[in-house]
Amino acid sequence: MKFSKSDRINLALENMGIDSIDALIHHLPRTYNDFTLTKETQLANKERVVIYGRLVSNPTFVKKGKLTIIRFSFITMNNNFFNIVIFNRPYLYRSLNLSDYYTIVGHYDNSNRTINVQTIVKGQIPSDEMIKPVYSLPSEIENYQFMNMVRKYLFNEQISIPDIVPFSLMQKYHLISHLDALKHIHAPKNFGDVHAGLRVLKYEECLLFTLQTQIIRKENKALQKSNKQMIDTSKINDFIRSLKFKLTHDQVIAVREIILDMNNQSLMYRLLQGDVGTGKTLVAEIAMYGAVLRNDQAAIMAPTDALAHQHYENMKKLFGGNIKVGLLVGSLSSGERKEVLEKIKLHEFDIIVGTHALFSEDVKYDKLGLVVIDEQHKFGVNQRLLLASKGDNTDLLLMSATPIPRTLALTLYGDLDVSTLEEYPVDNRDIVTKVLEEDDKEVFRYVEQSLKEDKRVFVVTPYVNSLKGKNTCEDVFARFNKRFLGKVSLLHGKLSSEEKEEALNNFINGDTPILVSTTVIEVGIDVKNANLMVIYDAPSFGLASLHQIRGRIGRDGNKATCLLLYQDEEQEDIEKLRILEETLDGFKIAEKDLALRGPGDMNGLKQSGMPNFAFANIISDFKMFEIARNDATYILNNASNVEFKSIIQKAKELADMNKFRNV
Repeated sequence: MKFSKSDRINLALENMGIDSIDALIHHLPRTYNDFTLTKETQLANKERVVIYGRLVSNPTFVKKGKLTIIRFSFITMNNNFFNIVIFNRPYLYRSLNLSDYYTIVGHYDNSNRTINVQTIVKGQIPSDEMIKPVYSLPSEIENYQFMNMVRKYLFNEQISIPDIVPFSLMQKYHLISHLDALKHIHAPKNFGDVHAGLRVLKYEECLLFTLQTQIIRKENKALQKSNKQMIDTSKINDFIRSLKFKLTHDQVIAVREIILDMNNQSLMYRLLQGDVGTGKTLVAEIAMYGAVLRNDQAAIMAPTDALAHQHYENMKKLFGGNIKVGLLVGSLSSGERKEVLEKIKLHEFDIIVGTHALFSEDVKYDKLGLVVIDEQHKFGVNQRLLLASKGDNTDLLLMSATPIPRTLALTLYGDLDVSTLEEYPVDNRDIVTKVLEEDDKEVFRYVEQSLKEDKRVFVVTPYVNSLKGKNTCEDVFARFNKRFLGKVSLLHGKLSSEEKEEALNNFINGDTPILVSTTVIEVGIDVKNANLMVIYDAPSFGLASLHQIRGRIGRDGNKATCLLLYQDEEQEDIEKLRILEETLDGFKIAEKDLALRGPGDMNGLKQSGMPNFAFANIISDFKMFEIARNDATYILNNASNVEFKSIIQKAKELADMNKFRNV
């Protein structure tokens, strides 16, 4: 669809995903410019001000290198004089005329009554246009052009947008119509209009989301397992008692919940969430042991070959020769793969550990009863669905190391049951985190101390190579290898499986006690005697991701240090990092991380494995989610009510598209 006479603008809109009137009017402002005039008796130093008046001196223009400066004197309608300065906007010079009237927005310097201009508009802003929307747009589209396009369609008398929320709930919460909500947001007379409009869009989103999850949950619970033996819980207890270590209270509860689910006729759809190092894998291994007790096969899918190898080795040690464990990863030779596939088909393997190779078309399971997805958000929806569909109504256990408070998890993952681990098997996680400006000499001092103690050192960067001015993995490796010759391994996603395995093995056995890596070490790599983590360009990562990476050290309970390095960063970004100096609590960090994100922060939420929302913020709008969840329950309990049929149908359509979001 064409919205403009300009092909350049139409192409830019298309690249934004705006291909319909509905998409256009639902692209909301990211912020607003407030042109409400400041009371001139209340001007505060360094604060934002808005004044209206006229030029009383001809503008002067000065150029100093790349810097341009425009200056002039200005008098307001209240006869207050100000010095005006405009930096680096030379194009304004010829448009400024003596005695013309302007509205000026800027920051006030009380020492010399100067205003540093942010925005200057000719004439007076009409009283009903004091709040101007500002949109996220590509360079091809000016803000005023987009605003005019939106208003052209939004205020067309022929436009009709049906309301999603049932009328009784609109009345209950005093909600305006969906169409009026959009008008309030795109053309507000005041910030009360913006609030009223957003209330509608947020509640609609919360209500539809919670309806979807409850519909999916109901459908999941309706699926029944056929011919399943009951798991002998006494044998589970015997196995737990045989372990060389004691389970935490949280692990005991999680095991109990999972085994009860597996013994239930309804299929298990459960999320096991917990902070780094709380022992999720052991709980999953006990669940897989339970599957084997009833003569089922179990499969665990890991996001990387390295983690799959680690699970495989650990399970062979844990189960000894009593349970046959197989490994299926992409790096196997054709002969090895053929042999593994045959053993899976003949049930010669009880537990199969692997990566995405587990759901390949040629993998045939004899009796797949349990699927465990480790770091579930690392896999695509179709991948998880394919693996789960390899068995006959297979139980599903998802694991996530991005912990969120239980009440929030119950809302966001309403289609799943949730088990949460908060306690650590090791009593004292003694990790000191320091936010430091980048300095290799200081970093090397920390590294030298770790090497003296025969410890391992992780060094993490966000980039692999070829980024000018950035700390790429290869550049950092070169610097470290020069200083610690022969003691450094390199690990990143572009290496072959053999190279990755060699780098990890050399690191673990101490041949190269320093590992320079990208975030491939974020998930599951367990090296007990690693006590130093160095993270370059730390502000490039989200807080939850940094916490995950930090979780690779201090796993033996001894003191460890994490250095978060930055260079030339905004103070705000540095202050965010300091949250990690204050706490090791992954739940608090995840909550802070989510609170810092706005709605629509797609990348961050994808990394965390959580659903993305266009309008609502899952932290600041949590109360609205809870209210919507209760309303969704009421709607489904009264599904025969004609008023609810439309929203139930819409939620079902969305559920059909999203029902395997976590599967």
